Amino acid sequence: MAEMTEKTVLAAPAYEVTASKYRPKTFDELAGQEFVVSTIKNSLKSGHIAHAYLLSGPRGGGKTRAARILARSLNCERGLDGGLCTGSEACDNCRTITKGASMDVLEIDGASNNSVNDVRQIKDEVLFPPQAGKYKVYIIDEVHMLSASAFNALLKTIEEPPPYIVFIFATTELHKVPATIKSRCQQFNFRLISVETIQEILKKICAEKGIAAEDDALFWIARESTGSMRDAFTLFDQVVSFSAGSIRSDLIREKLGIIGLEKLNAFAEACASEDRPLAFSLTDEILSSGVAIEQFIIDLAGFFRSLLLLKNGVTRESLLGYRPSLFSEKALETFDSIRLEHALDILLDCYRDIRYSVSPRFELETAVSKLSWLSRWISRPELREAVENTRNLLGKPNLSAFSQQPAVMRQSAAADGRPAQSQNPERSSGDRSLSDEFKRMVAAKDADEGSDEDTPLWDKTLREKKSEPAVNQNQPADGIPPQVERVLSLIPGTIIE
Repeated sequence: MAEMTEKTVLAAPAYEVTASKYRPKTFDELAGQEFVVSTIKNSLKSGHIAHAYLLSGPRGGGKTRAARILARSLNCERGLDGGLCTGSEACDNCRTITKGASMDVLEIDGASNNSVNDVRQIKDEVLFPPQAGKYKVYIIDEVHMLSASAFNALLKTIEEPPPYIVFIFATTELHKVPATIKSRCQQFNFRLISVETIQEILKKICAEKGIAAEDDALFWIARESTGSMRDAFTLFDQVVSFSAGSIRSDLIREKLGIIGLEKLNAFAEACASEDRPLAFSLTDEILSSGVAIEQFIIDLAGFFRSLLLLKNGVTRESLLGYRPSLFSEKALETFDSIRLEHALDILLDCYRDIRYSVSPRFELETAVSKLSWLSRWISRPELREAVENTRNLLGKPNLSAFSQQPAVMRQSAAADGRPAQSQNPERSSGDRSLSDEFKRMVAAKDADEGSDEDTPLWDKTLREKKSEPAVNQNQPADGIPPQVERVLSLIPGTIIE
């Protein structure tokens, strides 16, 4: 019995990670790179083979895999253009190249073979023709790691190689490759793979492996991979290892310490209600669950960014990260675009400041305090409009100084990277401004017949100003009237940055 168990263990196939098992074997299986695939396949069909190719793009996009498929297509005995010469029916050249045992396809790591001596060895080897295939292919991965002397030594060989030599370079940092190398190669830029494409591939893998998976969970994996298929496979393997055959969103949040959308909605609603104790309590609860401060700020910034996109009519799920219906209606109704932009400024500044702060948590809590009165924050354009409307309500003439933006405001707008505005910004029907609130209070002023104790300070001020002359000759023409400043300072709930 013991011998049978030992034989069974030895005969069991070794586990293969998803990234290796589901690597593309043909150009048609290369996901998200349609332009690259169509161009290379057309060149193979027409026989227009370049002597050097330069594949660039972000990690996990399929550059190295595309180089191997191209090398196999060049030496395929059947002359296929990266087609189905795989499996048991593959030719000898394709089989040996796939196993990495071909002497005609040499793969070199540019990070560890970056000296002039390594390039000199390549220059000596290109003099020998291929043994079995039609071409001798050199695949140099991470070519940007070569030294400047190595690049210079490679120039002549790339420009005038023997007719049977093909170089394929792959790099994630194209800007580090010298222009003299780029000009001698056909360049192909690989793109980030879309979230929808990665999600569909993961669905097919789950169906093949018999794993039950929620669409939201697979969408989260695809979104976190940031366009890298390899990162998506690696994260998928990690999730499968603790999911016990069923991938669920709540389980992912629990095991990986991720902030769910429910908590982000609750935090935003606490800020919309100006409930500071609840906002601080939720912050402490999230940090106590093991979420890093940096990650919390990143998730909050992403959440307010999604609210800003929704406020501007963007409903695409891949951009928002979640379905539009899952976001808090109260937060969307309370915060307009101006307030959401300010929230992003607060969080981005907080993320930059925590690197050099005495206590990163103090920085985060300060940002939470600012977000808790976000609905009452007044922007500079709104404040300027309120000053002009207040001036009109007090019966003062509209001086030319108020029709132009003060130099201080222009400098502030330039410092913030915003264009100086000479007209009042348009607002949607759901936006609130200081001028609107002030107009409503002035309209209700005559209906208020209460005693002096019940009369607000701004009402007394307006009554006093009514008895004054309409124009004050001593008032400077280039400044804000003192009574306007006084009225603004007495308006309840006014917060000036």
